[in-house]
Amino acid sequence: MLQPSFASIETRQSWTVAFVALGVMAFAYGAPWINVVALKTIAAEAGGERAAPALAGALAWFGAGFGGIAMGYIAERIGVRWTVMFGALMIACGLALSSFGPGWPLYIGHGLFIGLFGLAGINAPLFVYVSRWFDRWRGSALALISSGSYIAGAVWPPIFERVVDMFGWRNAMLGYGLVEALVIVPFAASFLVRPPEFREPVAATSTRLDGPALVLGWPPNVVFALLMAMIFFCCVPMAMPQQHLVAFCSDLGINASRGAFMLSVLLGSAFLSRQVWGLIADRIGGLRTVLIGSVAQIVTMSAFLMTQDEFGLFSVAAAFGLGFSGLIPATVLAVRELFPAREASWRIPMLLLCSASGMATGSWLAGYIYDHFGYYAPAFTAGVGVNLLHLAIVSTLVWRRYMRPVAV
Repeated sequence: MLQPSFASIETRQSWTVAFVALGVMAFAYGAPWINVVALKTIAAEAGGERAAPALAGALAWFGAGFGGIAMGYIAERIGVRWTVMFGALMIACGLALSSFGPGWPLYIGHGLFIGLFGLAGINAPLFVYVSRWFDRWRGSALALISSGSYIAGAVWPPIFERVVDMFGWRNAMLGYGLVEALVIVPFAASFLVRPPEFREPVAATSTRLDGPALVLGWPPNVVFALLMAMIFFCCVPMAMPQQHLVAFCSDLGINASRGAFMLSVLLGSAFLSRQVWGLIADRIGGLRTVLIGSVAQIVTMSAFLMTQDEFGLFSVAAAFGLGFSGLIPATVLAVRELFPAREASWRIPMLLLCSASGMATGSWLAGYIYDHFGYYAPAFTAGVGVNLLHLAIVSTLVWRRYMRPVAV
């Protein structure tokens, strides 16, 4: 970890802000999980095709990614608290509109309101915002706030499964939209104040050779393009078990409530292990942490192809959560390590756009492949293949970072 030579900006308030951001993320990312838990029910109303509700989830991810670029720009000018409050209200509107689905209300509600306006106003702006409160434990802080989506996945699916069973998926969306808005808006207004200003040392990996600064010996945007491709390829397989595990279990004769609990185990283990990954990243750097996580995700993704009994799937789900959870925050940390802080407001949203696009692609692709073959093994196999592309890119960058001498 690169230690700054000046006094640290980190205070108790830094961690207060980080934990508030964690809570905001946990409530905001609860919204898309209703669609996941009720996937088979919604699909039954849409002619039985699982690609239909899976597309709604994919649109939410795409919207969050594309909207995050604009929202990051807006947050720089008016303050993150306003984009977060706006995002919370838009998520509530999106859930209300989605309750009129399936069909176009579900797609517009998830893609436009939950994704493009809602999660976009919360996710990317909070990543940039929290990174500016830390200089010594930035990796740990980013790992913490990015765990909000996993807390959402661990806590909400079992609750949603019961609510959907008792009141239907439409009422579940309406009720949750009201709850998340009532929680997020006052917390954002109270705690998300302006971050401290500070100057960072120039990254050790950037050099100047009678011209533009280089990163890893290459033009900066070449390296950044590889990082964007890298995070896209890691998120495609990452999304498949998360978005389809409940339906996958149901196909195997496992009760839906057990499937929802299994999803909670997967995301609960991801939340706990992400904190460990954050500490590791602070010590060995973002790129090497991504390399280890990529190998772990390939191994555990492959394990889904090798077991179909309930105990085995619980074990694999927990291992999958342990393995993949450090990939996204470590990639964001790599951007902060390799590029100047002044570029974070546009580089991080661009990176998260590729992450969201990968999650969207993985969610939709698994549903599409399932509809073609009638079972999930081909989809998970495709996920392993995409993960190998991710491993190839990160291996190249790690080699450039740690094995090649830096030009001076």
